[in-house]
Amino acid sequence: MAISDGQFRTSVVGGALGLAAIIGIGRFCGSVSLPPRPVLAIRAPAAQTALTEQAAAAPAVYEDHLARDASTAGLAVPTLDDMTRTLPYRFDDKRHVLEVGEQPVQIAGLALVISRAREGLVLAIENTTGKDVAYHVVSAPVPTTNGCNSAPALPFNAVVLARGAREVRVECAWRTGMALAVTRVELVELPPLSTWYLSQVPAPLLGIEPRIARGHRSPNTSVCSPIASHALESGLEHGEIVWRDLVDFYARYRCQTYQFPLTYRAVGRND
Repeated sequence: MAISDGQFRTSVVGGALGLAAIIGIGRFCGSVSLPPRPVLAIRAPAAQTALTEQAAAAPAVYEDHLARDASTAGLAVPTLDDMTRTLPYRFDDKRHVLEVGEQPVQIAGLALVISRAREGLVLAIENTTGKDVAYHVVSAPVPTTNGCNSAPALPFNAVVLARGAREVRVECAWRTGMALAVTRVELVELPPLSTWYLSQVPAPLLGIEPRIARGHRSPNTSVCSPIASHALESGLEHGEIVWRDLVDFYARYRCQTYQFPLTYRAVGRND
């Protein structure tokens, strides 16, 4: 049905007034009901998966790994109880300054002595505990200097010291009057299969600083990827994850299969 121009204008004006009234009511007399915002699903990174829970959920799979790896290493197969015990840990966080020409200093079960070798300052580390150990010696040249990496690295095992073993690592390019400050020494005693497991872990995955890790050579040909995730690097930088946590995990789990969970802490760390 046709409408006149006057009727059309009246309809438009009426509609506009009605809409204005609705907006005014919503603005001044209440609020318009809106649907709730959707809840965002927060997914934890895969690295945060509790792998210990996975092993508990499928103990047969974990035990199969233990049996196969022990056979490959020529070792007795450990039990689940063996692999869940607290690993003996010792540390010394006092500052010790070592000088060239001094006798070895005993710190937390290690004998440490520095010397000059060619154009480098080197540190000799001997295991005197009578046990295989994972070890961590935190050091810095005195006085502080740049260019330590200009001295060629000597190949050595930066992760594990067998009982009675001795390793020599390059600390820095030599400067006259140089000494070495050792600020922290840590040891974790290892059962046989744990020694074998850790021998396959690259030094960077254990948080060992690049200046030292560059010389690491694994005695085992089957090693894992040396690439650490940004999340792991951040956890180490902020002290949320420490060397002991990483060693404790990789002493129990083969690095070819299991990735370190960011929530993992060494058994007994908070005791």
